Amino acid sequence: MIILKNLTKNYDGLKALDISNLEIAKGESFGLVGNNGAGKTTLFRLILDLIQPTTGEVLINGINVAHSEEWKHFTGSYLDEGFLIDFLRPDEYFELTAKLYGISAGDYEEFKNRFSDFFAGEIFGSKKYIRDLSKGNQKKVGIAAAMMPNPALLVLDEPFTNLDPTSQIRLKNLLRREQEAKNVTLLVSSHDLNHVTEVCNRIVVLEKGLVVHDLVTNPNTLNILQAYFAV
Repeated sequence: MIILKNLTKNYDGLKALDISNLEIAKGESFGLVGNNGAGKTTLFRLILDLIQPTTGEVLINGINVAHSEEWKHFTGSYLDEGFLIDFLRPDEYFELTAKLYGISAGDYEEFKNRFSDFFAGEIFGSKKYIRDLSKGNQKKVGIAAAMMPNPALLVLDEPFTNLDPTSQIRLKNLLRREQEAKNVTLLVSSHDLNHVTEVCNRIVVLEKGLVVHDLVTNPNTLNILQAYFAV
């Protein structure tokens, strides 16, 4: 589904990312891990055409993302608070998102039911503006909006950060159900090695912009990752 070819990104003459070839198959749950500055967010921003590569290209279903917007119709993403319209209340934001995607009233009610446990009574009906919510609840709003249209491709950067333990568990269950039931291609970055190995069936480790490990998840994957980062 996704092919990266000779993809590099330089900032002020320094190479932040350098991937000669990487492919992510349709229906794959792909985890991206690495220390701060490894290039994880840069890679996701390149895939989503939010920044331009220094060299190379990103192909989704064979089409360069910089040359077409067709891929946007089946892609959901949440990287940070910049994806939100923070002067709206959550319900207003969800209703606007539903209108933009042409989601029916019945499907919108199904969405509300699907996320009621994850929101734990704190989001729907809230009188607060999104900008006044806690960081964790802002993240919940962004993730839910990204998942609302049932995208074929879902990209989430550090989705577990700022969530309380109960919300982290509920999010893991949500992501696994979406991926398994709907064959969603899932891209997740995380600093939490436990979470990413539980959710993803493939883990790529970035170090200074380079792919240093590409692992199929198995019972020993967590130990391999912990050993790598312990050095």
